[in-house]
Amino acid sequence: MTNIIRIDQNARRSRASVFGDLVFLAGQVADDKSGDITQQTREALAKVDDMLAQAGTERSRLLSVQIWLKSMDDFAAMNAVYDAWVVPGQAPTRACGRVELAHPDYLIEVIAIAAR
Repeated sequence: MTNIIRIDQNARRSRASVFGDLVFLAGQVADDKSGDITQQTREALAKVDDMLAQAGTERSRLLSVQIWLKSMDDFAAMNAVYDAWVVPGQAPTRACGRVELAHPDYLIEVIAIAAR
């Protein structure tokens, strides 16, 4: 039986779970909720990088990314940051939609699955 590794776990969630060669990230949001979409996207993606590193992988191994936006008006600005962040030739599958996020000041949340 393959063990499940849980990273940064509390009573409610793990920020990442590893099963075999797959890494599942919980939603990553900016700690600084006062920033605009560019700043919050950079911070959320930096947290994705950090969690991937803790799980023994990195962004070129991403398989799937889900992006939730508070407003689709932020789509172009978010994409400008995201497109510069994705490893050329290694773009994962991706979905993006508008949702009501857990805190009214969050503008973006990023969920990801990667291979190790």
